[in-house]
Amino acid sequence: MTAPTPDITRARALVPDAFTTPRRTRFIQLASWTAFLLLTGWCLWDFGFAPDRLLQGATRFGDVLAFMFPPHIWTSWAEWKEILKGLGETVAMAFMGTLLGAVIAFPLAFLGAKNILPLSWLRLGVRRGFDALRAIEQLILALIFIRAFGLGPLAGILAIAVSEIGTFSKLFSEGIENTSQKPAEGVRASGGGNLQTIRFAVLPQALPVILSIILYNFESNTRTGTILGIVGAGGIGFLLADRIQAYRWPEAWTIIFLIIFVVYLIDGFSGFLRRKIIGGESGRA
Repeated sequence: MTAPTPDITRARALVPDAFTTPRRTRFIQLASWTAFLLLTGWCLWDFGFAPDRLLQGATRFGDVLAFMFPPHIWTSWAEWKEILKGLGETVAMAFMGTLLGAVIAFPLAFLGAKNILPLSWLRLGVRRGFDALRAIEQLILALIFIRAFGLGPLAGILAIAVSEIGTFSKLFSEGIENTSQKPAEGVRASGGGNLQTIRFAVLPQALPVILSIILYNFESNTRTGTILGIVGAGGIGFLLADRIQAYRWPEAWTIIFLIIFVVYLIDGFSGFLRRKIIGGESGRA
């Protein structure tokens, strides 16, 4: 290790605090790491992360994975019709829930954007409402709507829509806030009002981001729709839960493979649309 130069030595003599970590900062760092390690250790102990338990679970999981082969192939059109109908319901449920959530969240997002609504007390109140909607898990919403509207895809659509209102509103408002102010200043300098500023300066910048968020969440909600179907919200999840409860594992794994395939298709189509909307490599997923 080389010796410090005279300039560094003089600097240390003049401002010693600049070359050492303050005692308060060291104490905070030590306390933070101690709390982190204690919390991690307690979680591992309380949740039963014992090596023998993990080994036994991995062995049983391997037995379940062995049921994947050979995959089950339905031989009658009636069976395929039931499976394809379930997949279609799940995709339609995700599409309608995402669409309803986006349509309702779009105008609400402007109330949560700092550059659109300068009143901090009102804007913060609106954002806390977004957080409240996002805090309720879609599975819980599905159970509530199943109680209110009965079994079927309608409960799943409403659960996805309500949850997405909170998510979309937050993400849309952040996209609106991150737009450049220079186009807005140009519109105002030309005599445009608030609506003209939003229409011709804010929306052209925010819409590609908003559409990209919608497409991504549609793909995510397709996976979520499977879980909602398990609790009775219709779709392929109901059929999957039925096969698992009956220990018909080859059929269950085939349904899972079909779900993965559908998600791949939606992801590829969404990526294609994002590239077309945003343009060039910037739209690549």
